[in-house]
Amino acid sequence: MSVTSYVDQYGYIVLLLALLLEMIAVPLPGEVLMSYAGYMVHQGQLNWILSILIAATGTSAGMTTAYFIGQRLGGPFLHKYGHFIHLGPAQLEKQSRWFNKYGNKLLVVAYFIPGVRHITGYFSGITKLPFRSFAIFAYSGALIWTSTFISLGKLLGPQWEQFHEAVKKYLVIGGIVSAGLIIAYYVFRYFHKQIFWVMMAVLRRLFLIFRSRVRAEFVIIGTTLATLLLIVLMITMVQNLFSEDFSDFNEVTALIVSLLFKHHWAGALKGMLALSSRQALILVMVLSVLWIIWKGKDRTHEFLIMLLVTIGGGLYQNVLHEVFHRMTETEMPTFSHFVFSFPSDQAMMILIIYGYFTYLVVRHAEMFWVHTFMDVLLLAVLLFAAVSHIYFGLEVPSNIAGGYVFGGVWLGLNILLLEIFRMI
Repeated sequence: MSVTSYVDQYGYIVLLLALLLEMIAVPLPGEVLMSYAGYMVHQGQLNWILSILIAATGTSAGMTTAYFIGQRLGGPFLHKYGHFIHLGPAQLEKQSRWFNKYGNKLLVVAYFIPGVRHITGYFSGITKLPFRSFAIFAYSGALIWTSTFISLGKLLGPQWEQFHEAVKKYLVIGGIVSAGLIIAYYVFRYFHKQIFWVMMAVLRRLFLIFRSRVRAEFVIIGTTLATLLLIVLMITMVQNLFSEDFSDFNEVTALIVSLLFKHHWAGALKGMLALSSRQALILVMVLSVLWIIWKGKDRTHEFLIMLLVTIGGGLYQNVLHEVFHRMTETEMPTFSHFVFSFPSDQAMMILIIYGYFTYLVVRHAEMFWVHTFMDVLLLAVLLFAAVSHIYFGLEVPSNIAGGYVFGGVWLGLNILLLEIFRMI
């Protein structure tokens, strides 16, 4: 009998007990059970809200059990034998202080990382994390985790089993990235003085070389880091492209778009398509020219880089398509048909043109709310454009993602060139 058949027979009771046991490290497929429970919600056999509440209760009970086991048994054991694994009393005390101060936030995202969620309850107890702090983050994380998988099962319906592993993979990646960002944030908070002085030393060095302003230095540093991250992502996407790893991504993304946006969205999504039309892109370019004339502080270079970004962007697209076409012909003649349109020309131009206009506004606007508004607006435009193209079957998701990443690299390099011109 499969594990999901128990949910068919006993419903909420199995969901509660299975998740409780999984959180104390009994090897049970909790995510599969929650996705299947979501499928039963889709069929009308279980209640959506009640399923989430019962699953979150079982998860929280399991985490609480692990916490008290760790608190009562783990500490004495590690004090006695921990030195064999470099976790003696001194190291344990140091880890406890760090976890009490920063690690509790990781409890929220740890659920999405297999293997990690099974030890966080024990480690919270071992490190003497105050129960109130533990409960706030552990129970919140439990509710988010269970809501995510049950809702996905409800959303995917009969196709839950087909796409469960693919969705789970991307959620794991998201959990790891989120955990990394949280750790980086708290490392920055803890060592911000040291980081500040290192950055100031770098800035002084740049001042000696370029004799420029502080704001330009921070723009250069930020743009450099963002461009480097996009280059890493670009290399990863190319590797995935030639190992044909985009199939799951394309199928899952297209399915989620079709499930979230039903027929009554067609009119609104047609309007969203207008954001990527030639007329819209020309309008944004005109707005960029007007902004340069009105606010520009180095108009000649800003005009030249705008021409390089747009005209050079077209040449950049042609070179990329030629390179990918030759590689697929010589190395992989049976390659998937969508490779020949990777990355998406339209997605690249959307990001390049809208992105450059956003950069100009943010670069010269003094008010912080303008920076925030423009950044959010750019993300919204990219998201709406992508959704509308996927909804109408005009582009596959991986080509759109590739267009945004490759376009981001091109835009970042040109912004860096412009900032260097400003400083010289």
